[in-house]
Amino acid sequence: MNGSRESVKTLLDGIKGGIDAVKQAEVAVCPPYVYIPDAQNQLDGTTVAWGGQDVSVQASGAYTGEVAASMLLDFGCKYVIVGHSERREYHGEGNRLVAEKYAAARAAGLVPIFCVGETLEQREQGITEDVIADQIDALIELEGVESLADGVVAYEPVWAIGTGKTATPEQAQDVHAFIRGRVAVRDSSVADGLRILYGGSMKPANAAELIAKPDIDGGLIGGAALKAEDFLAICTAAN
Repeated sequence: MNGSRESVKTLLDGIKGGIDAVKQAEVAVCPPYVYIPDAQNQLDGTTVAWGGQDVSVQASGAYTGEVAASMLLDFGCKYVIVGHSERREYHGEGNRLVAEKYAAARAAGLVPIFCVGETLEQREQGITEDVIADQIDALIELEGVESLADGVVAYEPVWAIGTGKTATPEQAQDVHAFIRGRVAVRDSSVADGLRILYGGSMKPANAAELIAKPDIDGGLIGGAALKAEDFLAICTAAN
């Protein structure tokens, strides 16, 4: 929940100005709902896609404050984030609800970005893999493992975001490998093609080292996406 109409325009103009150098990486931005029409107007015709930060499980109806998948599609969205750590923490979204949001987005034709991750307390308890397994299994039980072929997974180590603690590339790779392995048990071909993004404070300084890891396929960028120069530097690292 950052920015203003003016700052969003400046940010997107900056991204547009440098995106031609990024020829091999897929790039998308997910602004707050009210700025999606502006993103559509500015990015239409470029290689940058756009999407929403959340979506309702409902198709329509008396759900004040919610946004339906069809509404995102009305404004050219390709992607939508589901189960972001902040939605899970601040809005009490559990594994079943997140799986249902993934299902709603997928059924509508959006590409869901499915977020998983553990808190500091959970990591210190040594239950990282248990937590992430539960998050992934809830989706597989609802939609089937083949549904992951239509989406993207993003690993967010909540304990490494804004806590002063840092996840090393090796720690990130370990969890990404676990995620891919968890899917591979059900379907190895889906696992091989699955894109797994890293969402733990990726910055220009660490992007290349992270993305070089075999199971880290890109980034879910937070703070560094608020500066066009930083965001483009990460895109270039992925390139």
